[in-house]
Amino acid sequence: MTETRRLLRATCVLCIGALAALAQSNWPKLDYVVDPNWPKLPAGWTFEETVDVAVNAREHAYVFHRGPHSIIEFDKAGAVVRSWGDGLYVRPHGLKFDREGNLWAIDDQGHVVVKMDAQGRVRMVIGRKNFKGETKDLFNRPTDIAFAPNGDFYVSDGYGNSRVVKFNKNGEYITAWGKKGSGEGEFNLVHAVALDKEGRVYVGDRDNHRMQVFDANGKFIVQWKHVGSPWGIVITEDQSIFMCDGYNNRILKLNLKGEVLGVLSGPGKLPGQIDYSHHLAIGPTGDIYVAEIKNWRVQKFVRK
Repeated sequence: MTETRRLLRATCVLCIGALAALAQSNWPKLDYVVDPNWPKLPAGWTFEETVDVAVNAREHAYVFHRGPHSIIEFDKAGAVVRSWGDGLYVRPHGLKFDREGNLWAIDDQGHVVVKMDAQGRVRMVIGRKNFKGETKDLFNRPTDIAFAPNGDFYVSDGYGNSRVVKFNKNGEYITAWGKKGSGEGEFNLVHAVALDKEGRVYVGDRDNHRMQVFDANGKFIVQWKHVGSPWGIVITEDQSIFMCDGYNNRILKLNLKGEVLGVLSGPGKLPGQIDYSHHLAIGPTGDIYVAEIKNWRVQKFVRK
């Protein structure tokens, strides 16, 4: 009897896997091509592990990576405008613009979130550099940040802790939720966070291979287990969700119901392929910028 149950269980797993593979094979392909000439790094410059890219309204792209010139600004054509940040960050991890045009950098092993103005000057620091904890003002390897219209912001915290932390626009702690685990509202590597127009919070639960959705104060709403492993999440003005599925080396486009609307790219080293897509950004004209860990690059995908 035991052996029969084991065989039935194995058969069910195979069937579920086959159904999932069939569903994924039917996902439409997003109609984008890579721009092989973007960006244009000066002679002698190179990215190292490239963790994030943030794009402003002028379509200037700011690339965050783990080598010299840790933040590099590129114009729309891909030429370097300026760079800064050397020695400031222990291990770069995330980079996002807020609604007022401030740039926020997340340093996971430095345990800090840093707000900068348009000139790159530091305007706010949450956490304390090289001090980790799980308190109202200490992180343990944070990963990402997202912003509400009223200026509240959410930090995914992250590798060491297993929670999402909410602050007001002045950097004052409001609440936090989550713990290590696989149940509803629990996390195994909180890696990304984003908000929709209704204030719902979308959390990339990376090593549980699921997206979890919460209300603005952390009440669990739903989870999606069919989307792979969410490493990076962006929600656009038209409420489309773009997601880095890091382990499967692809970009997914979803709606707010979790339905897959399209898929972009696949594993590899060549232009247009991906190896560990970490975070991403969507430009004002809809171009997709993807930061890759293993390929040490940012790729720009443009609509055909």
